[in-house]
Amino acid sequence: MVSASSLRARVRSEMHQEIKDAARRRLAEEGANLSLRAVARDMDIVPSALYRYFPSRDALLTALIIDAYEGLGAAAEAAEAAVPRADLRGRWLAVCRAVRAWALAHPAEFGLLYGNPVPGYAAPPETVAPASKVILLLAAVVGDAPGEPGSPRPLPGPVRADLRRLIDQQAADLPEECLDRVLLAWTHLFGQLTFEVFHRLDDMIGARAEYFEHHMALLADLAGLP
Repeated sequence: MVSASSLRARVRSEMHQEIKDAARRRLAEEGANLSLRAVARDMDIVPSALYRYFPSRDALLTALIIDAYEGLGAAAEAAEAAVPRADLRGRWLAVCRAVRAWALAHPAEFGLLYGNPVPGYAAPPETVAPASKVILLLAAVVGDAPGEPGSPRPLPGPVRADLRRLIDQQAADLPEECLDRVLLAWTHLFGQLTFEVFHRLDDMIGARAEYFEHHMALLADLAGLP
């Protein structure tokens, strides 16, 4: 027999999910300017009912952001795990392709993560770990490469210090030059996807998949992957 407390927990979990699903549909229609009243209206419930599950718009936005980062990270991790460990370039490209596939399949969520900042919203610390999954995955691939990539230009001292701080925060074993190239690749990856998802490549590049593959291969070269 299901206890009363278990039943309440299940109902609460299901209601959480229904609210987030309704909010995602609203995101797809109107972007990240969420209104709890609009979400409640879509669900045909009174707004006060939502506040029992999400005390504010920001709390709901945070839940959606964490879910989106987790979904993106899971897609990248699954793709990378399916490639033999010795195939460093294959692992790199698998991550990039999975990120692109997820972004194109979830444009509203991608916009919430990497589009215009939501006015008045500041992401809380609990979003940092899920937001870091893709870059840490790329860094792990580069970290498995033999040797250290040469650098055509020495790192400025303050930049090296910032990179070392980031490496130490993750307890990673990675030269600053490697992380520098991973960050360059990460910003290019998401910058290119931003242009594609938000139609800024329209009337410029028709061969989107080939364009993406070409750039990700160039970035793999830059990262020193064989």
